[in-house]
Amino acid sequence: MQGGILRYSVGFFVSNKKKKKVRVALRKNWQTRSRQRDWTREFDEHGFEEDETVREERVRSKGELSRHRTIIQEESTEGKAAEGEAPVLAVDESVCLAGRVLRVHGAGCVVEAEDGTNYRCAVRRLLKTLAIDARNAVTVGDRVLFRPSGEDEGMIERVEPRRGVLVRASRGREHVMVANVDQLLIIASVVEPPLKPNLIDRYLISAEQGGVRPLIVVNKIDLIDPAEIQPIVGLYSQLGYQVLVTSAAAHCGIAELRDVLRGRETALCGQSGVGKSSLLNVIQPGLALRVRSVSEESHKGRHTTSTAELIRLELGGWVVDTPGIRQFELWDMIPEEVEGFFLEFRPFVPDCRYPGCTHTHEASCAVKFAVEERLITQQRYASYLRIFEGGAVE
Repeated sequence: MQGGILRYSVGFFVSNKKKKKVRVALRKNWQTRSRQRDWTREFDEHGFEEDETVREERVRSKGELSRHRTIIQEESTEGKAAEGEAPVLAVDESVCLAGRVLRVHGAGCVVEAEDGTNYRCAVRRLLKTLAIDARNAVTVGDRVLFRPSGEDEGMIERVEPRRGVLVRASRGREHVMVANVDQLLIIASVVEPPLKPNLIDRYLISAEQGGVRPLIVVNKIDLIDPAEIQPIVGLYSQLGYQVLVTSAAAHCGIAELRDVLRGRETALCGQSGVGKSSLLNVIQPGLALRVRSVSEESHKGRHTTSTAELIRLELGGWVVDTPGIRQFELWDMIPEEVEGFFLEFRPFVPDCRYPGCTHTHEASCAVKFAVEERLITQQRYASYLRIFEGGAVE
């Protein structure tokens, strides 16, 4: 089972562990009424008389902060869950199986056990109610312990600590799109839909945040003169990123793409319509992933992949085909940190006149001077300004 769970199971799930009791916060499953009293009804019954009835008294408040629970947590000698993640719950491993999440569908998911059997699993209620930053307790690629409850059903009891994650912000919360991958293939098309450098830059930052190696794939080069994309390919290549030029329709660059994927665990990301599923179909024809054309009215891609899925490759390794997105907002990013993710800024930052220079409006800014001298491209500087200002890119 190359590139799969067996490669990690022995060292990942079997280790010396200590147990301890910890107090954890749970998500509130009720909401405070927006109006504490029904003033209209009370006026009809009492007029302007003051209601002196003692409605309710409590010694201890029943607010959000009082919703806690004591659990047994395991501490592994191989590492602990990252800050903001769920604690590693202590479970009876004698009745559990180790597996990996292949797909997530609403409240349930599909988990593949070490013997290759797939189980439809629900998620333990405690995992879903823990007050963590992430909006999803379980995501594609997670390594889990689950308790079989039938021939092909089970209950996820614990999620092991993650590595190699792709994360974005979604409605003010952390959305972990995929976990436990080695590299991120940022798929961009030259046309239909048009290439968006700012979106590429955001994916590069998210990959570095999540400890994932990023690669850039420029697809659909059969639709233009290849010379037109040399500036963008040269820009990112000079910054140290590996850039592949491909065409699913013309089978161009597929051999190089296979070499990149072989034996590794890879997430594919990009906006809708750039050709993620088409490239996978060429690499492994038996997948027969559904593809759709780009809208003629908006020139934007139509959503084809509706949910992320972990797929085993015949050449060895795994890929995660993620749904195409039209906007990407970075998670846990403050403006002062943005400059550190732009590699070409680093030689010039120490020469800025003011400590903590934001490189936006200050005088005697070495970064702005480098932009004027074309030592930093105007495109990348504009991308920096948009990310510094915050918000999502569309």
